[in-house]
Amino acid sequence: MANVLTRLFNEDERRLKKIEKSIQPVLAMADKYKAMSDEELKAETPRLKEKLANGATLDDIMCEAFATAREACRRVIGEYPYPVQVIGAAVMQGGDIAEMKTGEGKTLTSVMPAYLNALSGKGVHIVTVNEYLSKRDAEWMGRIHQFLGLSVGYNAREMSSAQKRAAYNCDITYTTNSELGFDYLRDNMVTDAKDRVLRGLNFALIDEVDSILIDESRTPLIISGGMKQTANLYLQADRFVKRLKEQVMGEDDEIVTPGDYVIDIKAKVVTLSEQGVAKAEKVFRVDNLFNLEHTQLLHRINQALKANYIMQKDVDYVVDTENDEIVIVDPNTGRLMKGREWSDGLHQAVCAKEGISIRQETTVLATITYQNFFRLYNKLAGMTGTAKTEEEEFLEIYNMLVDVVPTNKPVIRIDYPDSVYGTKKAKFAALVNEVKERHATGQPVLVGTIAVETSEMISQMLKKEHIPHEVLNAKNNAREAEIIAKAGQKGAVTIATNMAGRGTDIKLGEGVKELGGLCVLGSERHESRRIDNQLRGRAGRQGDPGMSRFYVSVEDDLMVRFGSERYQDLFKRLGDNAIEDKLVTRSISSAQKRVEGVNFDARKTLLQYDDVMRQQREVMYEQRNYILDHEDVHSVIKEMFERVINNVVASHIIPESKDMEVNAKELVDSLDKMGFQDIVTEDELRGKSSEEAGRIVNERAWEVYDRKVEPVRGSIMRWEREMSLKMIDRAWVDHIDTMSKLRDGIGLRSYAQSNPLQAYVTEGYELFENMMSSIAESIVSYCMRLKVVVKQADGTETTRDNASTAAAEKKTEADQ
Repeated sequence: MANVLTRLFNEDERRLKKIEKSIQPVLAMADKYKAMSDEELKAETPRLKEKLANGATLDDIMCEAFATAREACRRVIGEYPYPVQVIGAAVMQGGDIAEMKTGEGKTLTSVMPAYLNALSGKGVHIVTVNEYLSKRDAEWMGRIHQFLGLSVGYNAREMSSAQKRAAYNCDITYTTNSELGFDYLRDNMVTDAKDRVLRGLNFALIDEVDSILIDESRTPLIISGGMKQTANLYLQADRFVKRLKEQVMGEDDEIVTPGDYVIDIKAKVVTLSEQGVAKAEKVFRVDNLFNLEHTQLLHRINQALKANYIMQKDVDYVVDTENDEIVIVDPNTGRLMKGREWSDGLHQAVCAKEGISIRQETTVLATITYQNFFRLYNKLAGMTGTAKTEEEEFLEIYNMLVDVVPTNKPVIRIDYPDSVYGTKKAKFAALVNEVKERHATGQPVLVGTIAVETSEMISQMLKKEHIPHEVLNAKNNAREAEIIAKAGQKGAVTIATNMAGRGTDIKLGEGVKELGGLCVLGSERHESRRIDNQLRGRAGRQGDPGMSRFYVSVEDDLMVRFGSERYQDLFKRLGDNAIEDKLVTRSISSAQKRVEGVNFDARKTLLQYDDVMRQQREVMYEQRNYILDHEDVHSVIKEMFERVINNVVASHIIPESKDMEVNAKELVDSLDKMGFQDIVTEDELRGKSSEEAGRIVNERAWEVYDRKVEPVRGSIMRWEREMSLKMIDRAWVDHIDTMSKLRDGIGLRSYAQSNPLQAYVTEGYELFENMMSSIAESIVSYCMRLKVVVKQADGTETTRDNASTAAAEKKTEADQ
């Protein structure tokens, strides 16, 4: 009875049944479309486009479009989407996430919703985690779309603006998430509308959607520029922190060994102790390190501490001595992030630590989080092998459900319990021993690691055992395709970072199925269960045999940060023996859940703060785009005049006046200082209410400016546009910097029993209003101080400024 009720009220199952029913017509049309000639199949594209033009919706033509794309897949690449892939396509068409186990053909599944949505002519962006996959899919799946008459583009970092624009103008564009986000930011920095590359954000179909929308969303996209001379400050801070000693804390937070800095292992945070603060004040000769004037010094010291005692070489970054640079390693994919830098001075601090030339610190010119960027799309869909555990986050932030699509064939991979050891040394010895045993039988082995450092250490251990193997990590990713192609062959041993965990299809060689398929061994658990599941999924694809096992020690970072301390004594007593126990496995899972919870909170907090910037960004970009898209922005300038003048008038109301009367003398003095000389007299404003005074000054000021620029109306339009953009951009860059500083310090408000986020919202709004007023004042000031030189027919020149124009107006009035 309980099972009946569970099935009855299982919303996921009901939804899936509804989707299965909706795709039955697609399956029923298979023979009809198979019987078509190539020309008849290609003719479906213009026919379906015409139906859309005549009022049909995408859902109305979904079945016909899916049947068309499905048959095209068979003819172009020789692969025919299974019914479960059609289900996945329908999920994505609904704007949701299709969770499809690895090896189920997500890439082929994406062809159907991409084709359908491209028929609208508004553009489809297929977003992948790296350029290798983007280029591969554009060439591979792009052939299908091109066969059906659609244009396909590929967007890469090294392309010119013209090449990017051509790629985005295609019906379907393959791109990476980072390049797409940066293109959006750059488009909102151009000074000429024709320099934009994007044409609107219509539909994004995201591959490995959990990686992009969750794992990478903690790091905002930032475009920087403008050098700050700060290299010496980082070198001084680095030399100082390298001389410090760690303060060791006991279980009850009592000091065991006094020191200069304290590391919070769980939070990955390092701070100066009281002893360290005293040392810093002595070394840098300051009275109080926490005084406002020493904010920059404290910031440099904190970044140097983080660089030296939190950031790990060959884990968080690699040192490229040949090019004299630090290259970030993506923590989720294990790939090098060439051209990317940590913000807020952390990159400079790591350079100082490693003896790499310090590039000057830059100013943030534009920034956006992935959450807020992808929420700009009219429609969003995604696919991945692992998303159900994060459905709450997807629903809350992106309004996307996760539907688990059934596998085409049952999964027969054996997932063994974790082998847990007391020490890392014992763990790695056991892992190498299993590799040796499996290799002896000819079974291919894939060893997954989290860090470059670990992959190289295991490689050294295998060399000592004379086991031939390949290493795939961020340092040699150029051979990625070649290494992956051989990883499923008999006798192959491959060590890989997370790079082999996503988007890679390891095909089994001849005779490997009989040996048990691919053997996947994890050298440690990742912070996220999803990353572990991605690694497991390299084996047992499409009903193939396979096995997986993770090797864990209580000395692993995850266990040290979030594991239970009660197991450490148990493992000390066991020595080098492994334990496979449900309680221990549950402890590992619990540790991962805690990390996922911490990371979710971090992403949520980032989003809440960025939502404040999002609203401000939208206002700024809307105003900026209006100026770019209109040749004549004279009306915008007029609004600026009104804003500035009304603010000045409002600030000069006589306090005790019942009729809101203005102080004429003070108001005229203020107007003169702001560039409105000789516009109005005290007599004209005396006894006037603020409303009347505002109307008089506005009319007079605008008349003077409008008449002054009348002889050069054509060229002044361009000047107004360029000047307005310059003022807006300069103020916006300063505002981003100010908001960043506000956020850095806002957390301290919690000590004063106030809500930091609420304070950030309130003060951020005030700063934005001040910025908008400042922009208007700068633009109006430029306009009023502008002198127009007019060349007469006889060769003489006359200068038109406020005074001469106002005098001419008064003379005209007197004559009348």
